[in-house]
Amino acid sequence: MTIDRRDFLTGTAAFAVSSALVAPAHAQTGGASSSADTAALAILNQQAEALLAAYPDGAAYLGLDSGKRMSLKGKLTDRSATAEAARRDDAAKRLAQLQAINRAALSPTVATHVETVIAAHEIALEGWRRMPVGDMAFLSNNNYRSTPYVVTQGNGAFVDTPDLLENKHQIANRADAEAYLSRLEAYAGQLEAETRRIQADARQNVLLPAPFNDITVAQLRAGAAQPAAEQGMIRSFADKLAKAGLTGNWTARATAIVDRRIAPALANQADALASLRPRAPQDGGMWHMPDAADRYAWLAEAATTTKRTPDEIHESGVEQCRAYAAQLDPLLRAQGLAQGTPGERLAALGKRPDLLYANTDAGRAELLEYLNTVVARLRPRLPQAFSKLVRGNLVIKRVPPAIQNGAPNGYAGPGALDGSTPGIYYINLRDTANWPRFELATLTFHEGIPGHIWQGEYTFDLPLIRTLLGFNAYSEGWGLYAEQIGAELGYYEDDPLGRIGYLQSMNFRAARLVVDTGLHHKRWSVDQAVRWLMAATGYTESRARSEINRYCIWPGQALGYKTGHNEINRLRDHAKARLAGRFDVRGFNDVVVQAGGMPLGVLAKVVDRWVAAERT
Repeated sequence: MTIDRRDFLTGTAAFAVSSALVAPAHAQTGGASSSADTAALAILNQQAEALLAAYPDGAAYLGLDSGKRMSLKGKLTDRSATAEAARRDDAAKRLAQLQAINRAALSPTVATHVETVIAAHEIALEGWRRMPVGDMAFLSNNNYRSTPYVVTQGNGAFVDTPDLLENKHQIANRADAEAYLSRLEAYAGQLEAETRRIQADARQNVLLPAPFNDITVAQLRAGAAQPAAEQGMIRSFADKLAKAGLTGNWTARATAIVDRRIAPALANQADALASLRPRAPQDGGMWHMPDAADRYAWLAEAATTTKRTPDEIHESGVEQCRAYAAQLDPLLRAQGLAQGTPGERLAALGKRPDLLYANTDAGRAELLEYLNTVVARLRPRLPQAFSKLVRGNLVIKRVPPAIQNGAPNGYAGPGALDGSTPGIYYINLRDTANWPRFELATLTFHEGIPGHIWQGEYTFDLPLIRTLLGFNAYSEGWGLYAEQIGAELGYYEDDPLGRIGYLQSMNFRAARLVVDTGLHHKRWSVDQAVRWLMAATGYTESRARSEINRYCIWPGQALGYKTGHNEINRLRDHAKARLAGRFDVRGFNDVVVQAGGMPLGVLAKVVDRWVAAERT
């Protein structure tokens, strides 16, 4: 017999959510749960179940589509306009229920949970109001990725669902196999619903810019043309059936669904986008669409959880890039690179043959092996940075070649809450020249340990809804702070090139503030943004263009990284000043990582509460 650990956590034991949040609460409540807390946690639990029902993809990614939630295993998120309107209306009702809670009667821990969930719903409802086109993803498992475009080379069912089926749908019995077939049918339905929404948005003069229309159409056509038996989601299905010892005609039925419904739906979506190509804007920025300024302002607010204006963000990025250039200069001189801008010298360093992997399958395998050695080398140092350690359950994979032309250079996906499937750290290896070795440790700290995969596991101890909801500035700010932790743990003491890679990474995230606002607010062209990013970071044109393409289709998302990182460091400096000799960086790191995703303003309250407790 198994016990659903989430059901257990929603009782009085939920107060053991994390030492960072709980200590002050216990000081005020004597360690006993109050009826107000119990009632509030029950509401949060009900709302978590509602979110899982609305976005069943999230249940699959977290391994929650089993047991009492087995009905979700055959489902995918409905991407129709009707379903989106229902999700908006349901969110408004949940917000009203949350706002009716008397937060003054709650312990600080539970009040923080409620405040965080309220904020998520307020931001989402603002998004539906101010950006009634595209994909308002704030409450979904893709909460970092709201965009005014329903489908692009980086988002849409054709990007998300094959990955879910291949990597997250587990098969142990016949019911799991039947659920897989149901999800394949649902995948076709997602594609068909998205195509209708693409056409509806086009009638509102919202069209995917022409360069990205071309990329997306090519990817969709390639997917439609690929024989079903060669597709990863079909090959992995056969492997899972064999591993489970299941015999039957499931693979043949799956192939038939691909041929009968999925391939035609992919082709139809490609045709729909291609038909809009003559009307599509040539510029990559979203400024060409109706209400662009207000829509971009919301995307920036959602990504940063601040009210900073695009102009303020832009100038901040320029200033930070200047500061990082000054830090990089002596390190580059020590490598014999004294001439040219920091970007030009970084570009020269990135072309050194001894720092590059061969652009072959063997070279890619060698690169992946190196990433695993980075993780193994860092693990023993983590007790110096954290008092509470999690497992850090992850695997490292290349981005599937079928989507690599439209995918980011690196990203991570969560593992199952019960540890049955690991988190996945993806690296895009379409061109290994994009990855000189001195950059790879920093990327691994960001995406893997102690970055996204590591941080995500701490949320497993929070009430379920806190795991489901995410805040870009917190999570990406933590990703950059994780890079900083790697440096502070001495990883680069005997690796000056790695130190350069670390500072280049920080400089790159500052540069994102400039180019994202440049594209969407200052009306830069794609080529102008590519040139600026190359000059600032030393990235190859291929890599810089890939980055700029991402910012064009996910406006504002890139603003969260440095905004969140700067705020975490501001809070750390403030805590250190108040605690003086009593400051313990492990305690601070524990507080921030265990807090879970939340707006930056709420995080400041959590840290202030920890500081006050440490001073008593």
